[in-house]
Amino acid sequence: MGRGQINQKLSGSRISAPICQIVWTLVMYGRWQTCFRQAESEMTKDTPRYILITGAAGSGTTTLADALAKELNTTHLEADDFLWLPGNPPYQQLADKTQRAERLLQQMHCHGRAVVAGSVMGWGQPLESEFDLVVFLYVPVELRLERLKRREVKRFGEAKPEFLAWAAQYDQGSVPGRSLARHRQWLSGLACTVLKLEGDISVTDRLRHIRDAINGLNPAPSII
Repeated sequence: MGRGQINQKLSGSRISAPICQIVWTLVMYGRWQTCFRQAESEMTKDTPRYILITGAAGSGTTTLADALAKELNTTHLEADDFLWLPGNPPYQQLADKTQRAERLLQQMHCHGRAVVAGSVMGWGQPLESEFDLVVFLYVPVELRLERLKRREVKRFGEAKPEFLAWAAQYDQGSVPGRSLARHRQWLSGLACTVLKLEGDISVTDRLRHIRDAINGLNPAPSII
């Protein structure tokens, strides 16, 4: 074998080794992508797309929805952001019923998966069939009012007596709008699973109950 042939053979070896390495890397990357897509598909399949956390004002829906969305690595949406028109001060003018439901549904579909906090009772009919799980929080009125006072003072510098009076009547349902009886009636008509959490339960314990409910989800409607 001449010197030129030897150099040619060595040169070919130097070229083929990097090519083989590149091909091997591409193959392994393709396999990794396939495994990742399968894992992502399984995670999405086992995790509800849309969860609603609802209850009376001051029951902790926002706090729980925020914690749950972080745990599930998904989006937290507030029903009040669609119920009311933007303004300063906020919560002064209600949005059109049709528009608020359409806007919230659009945002839910845009994100693909979401945890919604608040009440959609009375205006969220187009949304009801979208929820895989509804979590209903009930907290004694005294505790709710204490929380609301702190929240309103922190947000607006004061807690308006008329707002606290409206929140206080939830259990009796003496005025039109959200009430315990109306909420229970609404919950009974849902096709999805409903998880009811009553009492002063920590966020950690509430999340544990929700995880258990998610693990036990099935096509048949039930009230836990």
